[in-house]
Amino acid sequence: MIYLTVLLYVKKGKEKVFVEYENAVLPILKEHNGVLIHRLRPLEENYIGTSTEEQPYEIHLISFASDQHFKAYLQDSKRASFDALKNESLRLSYIYKGEKL
Repeated sequence: MIYLTVLLYVKKGKEKVFVEYENAVLPILKEHNGVLIHRLRPLEENYIGTSTEEQPYEIHLISFASDQHFKAYLQDSKRASFDALKNESLRLSYIYKGEKL
């Protein structure tokens, strides 16, 4: 089992396009033994002791049965068919991969 923490930075004014993208690709997780554990959209006042860097628009906690399942999700042609929405709305993302301790 692997766990991903995903920080998503959305282009200003493209939030609706981003939500459309997410609504299309998140259900595909299940086809690759992936689970969206949490999808958070934190408010500015919820950050404690952060640096001066920009805060992400959304934070996802996701699990996959294995690294191979995660790679298959990334290579899924159905998911890739929504890349135009992703490219239009997403400015930057970070994915941190880990294991349960």
